[in-house]
Amino acid sequence: MDFYTKMYPKAYFNNIKDVSIEFLQSHNIKGLLIDVDNTLIDYNKNVLFGVKEWVDNMNNEGIKLCILSNTNNKRKVENVSRYLEIPFIYFAMKPLKFGFKKGMNKLKLPNKNIAVIGDQLLTDVLGANRAGMYSILVKPINEKDILITKIKRPLEKKIMNKYLNKK
Repeated sequence: MDFYTKMYPKAYFNNIKDVSIEFLQSHNIKGLLIDVDNTLIDYNKNVLFGVKEWVDNMNNEGIKLCILSNTNNKRKVENVSRYLEIPFIYFAMKPLKFGFKKGMNKLKLPNKNIAVIGDQLLTDVLGANRAGMYSILVKPINEKDILITKIKRPLEKKIMNKYLNKK
């Protein structure tokens, strides 16, 4: 596996709401670890419109959910967790396996039955692939990012161009 393919997502969607129950079932996914920033909420901490209904639908279908965020701002993740009524892990240190293993333990599922949904190749996708989980990339909710993410986006764009040209 070369440098790029470790960072290729297994699936790519416009946003989290496009990930359907049928898609997850077809890949034997029983649990989701979900990034927070630019996946569930925008830069101003607004939850993506319709995501509460999406979460409720996943819960009703028996899909286990947990937020997995790199932020060290516990209150921010806790607020989203409380609103969506799903557990969370913050300061996950993605792409290190540490946070993904914590998520696997929280969901009580083997890694092969877990998908990770996030907006970044260098954290969410790379970490999911390293942890043996199914990686799903979504487009960021908006362009506004924190500084470290802004720095990574050009490299991610280059990798995504290679990925999309291979399809």
